[in-house]
Amino acid sequence: MMRLAFYAPMKPPDDPVPSGDRSIARGLVAALEHLGAEVTLASRFRSRDGRGNPEVQADLMAQATSEITRAVAQGKTAGWQAWLTYHNYYKAPDLIGPHVATALGIPYLQIESTRARKRLDGPWAAFAKAAEAASDTAQVIFYFTKHDAETLHCDAPQSQVLIHLPPFLNRNTLPAASDLTGPMLSVGMMRSAAKLPSYRIIAETLAMLPDTGWSLQIAGDGPARAEVEALMVPFGDKVRCLGALDEAALREVYRTSSLLFWPGVDEAFGMVYLEAQAAGLPVIAQDRPGVREVLAGASHPAVQDGPAALAARITDLMKNPAKRHKAASEARNMITQHHLLPAAAQVLRRGLAEAGVQ
Repeated sequence: MMRLAFYAPMKPPDDPVPSGDRSIARGLVAALEHLGAEVTLASRFRSRDGRGNPEVQADLMAQATSEITRAVAQGKTAGWQAWLTYHNYYKAPDLIGPHVATALGIPYLQIESTRARKRLDGPWAAFAKAAEAASDTAQVIFYFTKHDAETLHCDAPQSQVLIHLPPFLNRNTLPAASDLTGPMLSVGMMRSAAKLPSYRIIAETLAMLPDTGWSLQIAGDGPARAEVEALMVPFGDKVRCLGALDEAALREVYRTSSLLFWPGVDEAFGMVYLEAQAAGLPVIAQDRPGVREVLAGASHPAVQDGPAALAARITDLMKNPAKRHKAASEARNMITQHHLLPAAAQVLRRGLAEAGVQ
């Protein structure tokens, strides 16, 4: 049995606050366990500095020293054979894993690391250097999207192995399929910087739809909820905000919706797209880096074509049930082939083998 240490410097997988990062971390642990590995959460130390404060970074780096000592002792007792870190980047670098792996003499691997050499100067300089050093140390880096792969390939040490790990759902099989007769659905946390731009595009798009009985449900909550609700006021009871939903409730909403509408501004790729397509929902999204890699179908509206192109795509799908069902079938086939836990586990197995861990 493989004995593996797992670490997520931005948010541990057992954090009580839901997020995409937490879901991905939990899925990674599940995929490793699917291989028969014994996975230990090696540390809950959070290194994130979201504001770019050199004093905060210096303090966190100092705190990491004692955490390294603790983790080395734990690793010796547990007999870890490799250390895997999820999501090392300039705002939340892995300050622990490389040092522990070196002290224990075990392979160090990363999953979804981001290179950002432009951050080596400026308010995140210390953390950016730490993130780059950690990435340089990794024997294997798994990447989720081709967009991330570009900088990883450009800056990789000669001996480093880079492996594509398609984003995946933490499940072995598909959920029940939607009958595609319900309202449209949007799913996204309500945060000003990251998500509000997508909600603005949604509102602009809805204003262009023919007044022919459409409706939209929105699943999500957050500090920008009042702004989101204000954007939706012109549409009256055609738009309903459901608030934050747990996993079971969200699965039921997917099952009773007709399509997912989420433009995808600044999404790395978006777990919501995988969840919706697993339930057979056609997706209305803009053609953006990362996002396009998790969408079924050959083409999606270009960003420069704006809300009008999104409205045209929605109108076409809503008027043509046959197109909706064809898109649903394509979506579920894609998820089955590339984005479920068993497929991810086999990719992780290959990467561990590259690092000498069997």
